Amino acid sequence: MQEQREQIIRAWFSMWLEKQDTGILDLFTPDAVYIESWGPWYHGAAAIRHWFREWNTRGTVLRWDILQFLHQGDQTVVEWSFDNVMNDGRQECFDGLSLIRWTEAGQIAFLQEFGCNRRHYDPYENGDAPHFSGGTVLWF
Repeated sequence: MQEQREQIIRAWFSMWLEKQDTGILDLFTPDAVYIESWGPWYHGAAAIRHWFREWNTRGTVLRWDILQFLHQGDQTVVEWSFDNVMNDGRQECFDGLSLIRWTEAGQIAFLQEFGCNRRHYDPYENGDAPHFSGGTVLWF
C-alpha cells in the first residue's frame, strides 16, 4: 500500500513538472480538499484540476524533488524541495511538507502543504539581541 501511495504522489509531482494533467480526477476524490502553504484552498477534484490547468498558464515548475516519505495509517507526509518560475520572471524556491489523507480506495481525500523558507540564518549570531534578515520575506 505504501508503494502505491508513493507512486500516486510521484505521479502528482510529475504532472506539475510536465505541465500535463494525466489523471487528476483519478488521484483525488470528488470532494477532496487541497490547501496550499500560503493560504488558497480548493474543494473537489474538479477545482484542483482547474487550479492546476490555470496555474500552468502563468508559471512553470522547474524542480519538485521528493526527499522522503513517512507513512502512518491512512496518512502520508512527503518532504520535498520546490523551485518554479512565473511568466513575469519571478522565481520561488522553498522546501516543504505535504500532509496527505487517503481513502480506502487509494485516492487523496485531503492534502495540506507546509512551506519553509530556504534562507536560513542565526538571528543571535552576533549577540543576545536578535538581528533579523532585511530581505524580502516569502508569503508563508
